[in-house]
Amino acid sequence: MIETVDVSVVDDLPTVLQLIAAVRTNHNFTQAYQAGEFLKNNPPAVRQKFAAALKGMPVTYEPHVDFKKRVPHAIGLIRTGDTVQYANTILISG
Repeated sequence: MIETVDVSVVDDLPTVLQLIAAVRTNHNFTQAYQAGEFLKNNPPAVRQKFAAALKGMPVTYEPHVDFKKRVPHAIGLIRTGDTVQYANTILISG
C-alpha cells in the first residue's frame, strides 16, 4: 500500500495542473513521466498547458502499461479531481 492523499472535491477540483503548480513552489523535481496516451487523447491546448506546467524538467512519455509499473515504487500518491484523460503525472524529486 502506498500512502495516498485524496484532495479531490468534485470533477476537476483540483486539477493535476493546479497540484503541479502548488508542489513545484516548494520542491525540486528533476524528471516527470506521463503515459504516451496522454499525447494521443488530448487536444493541443491541454498538451501545451501541461508542457508549461512541467517546463524546465524532462518529461518521458511511455505506454500507459509501463507507466503504471512505476506506481508501486512511489513514496506517495495524490489523488485529484482531474478528468483530463491520462493526466496522471509522476514527478521525480532530485
